[in-house]
Parts: sequence; structure tokens; C-alpha cells
Amino acid sequence: MHTDAGSVWEVLADGWAYPLWVVGATHMRDVDDDWPSVGSRLHHSVGMWPFQLSDNTEVLAVEPGRRLELLARAWPVGSARVRLTIEPRGPEGCHVRMWEAAADPPWRWVPDWAQAPGLLPRNTESLSRLADVAEHRHRPC
Repeated sequence: MHTDAGSVWEVLADGWAYPLWVVGATHMRDVDDDWPSVGSRLHHSVGMWPFQLSDNTEVLAVEPGRRLELLARAWPVGSARVRLTIEPRGPEGCHVRMWEAAADPPWRWVPDWAQAPGLLPRNTESLSRLADVAEHRHRPC
């Protein structure tokens, strides 16, 4: 990304920004006060109105500024484990990786390599949106 790791982390740490970069998330209902600490949750909806599903995403692990692991739920579809890692690349750049895999049966029994092709387009778009928000978030009006 053409922005520093701190700017990316700032977006990830702002729970209210979740639908700006996560493909499918459409509405934030609430964000736990201690987001993004382990166990904290985002309360969101996915899908288009009036066919929205309300659920939540929970932090499983966090290394501020470096790594965020989530359990993203969208009942009845299921849940997914998502890991985002940020690697600084010089003073004004970073590399962000996103890994996702189904967390509920029967999809969690499918190997990651078999799930990846179906998730790649959505995750690529999510990372593109994350880059746009991080790179332009504090641009003057």
C-alpha cells in the first residue's frame, strides 16, 4: 500500500470504518468500547436492505499495528476466521496480507487451498478498499 502501517492500523482499529472496506458489510449497529481488544465485537449487518443479516465479528487475537485476527459471523451462512497482517515497507509504505477460511462445518473441512480461489476476489477487493481508506482518510476537504 502507498501509506504507512500506522494509517492502515488506524482504519482497522476504527470499528465504525468496517463497512468501508469489508465487502458485504453494509451497516454498523454498534462497536464495543474496547475494540479491537481480544473478545471485543463489532455488531454489523451484511447484505442489501431489506435482505440484511445482523451478526457480529469478534477479535480472536491482536498485535496492535501488526496483526488482527477475527471471527466474522454471518448467520445462517456461517463464520470465517480472518487474519490481517501489516508489514512496514519503508517510511511511506506497507504490505497487508489477508487470509480467510471457513470456521464452521461443513466448509471448515475443506482445505484452505480449495477455499482460496472462491475467497480471492472478495478479499482482493476488501484490501483495495482498505488501501483507499487508509491512503485518503486524512486528506483535507
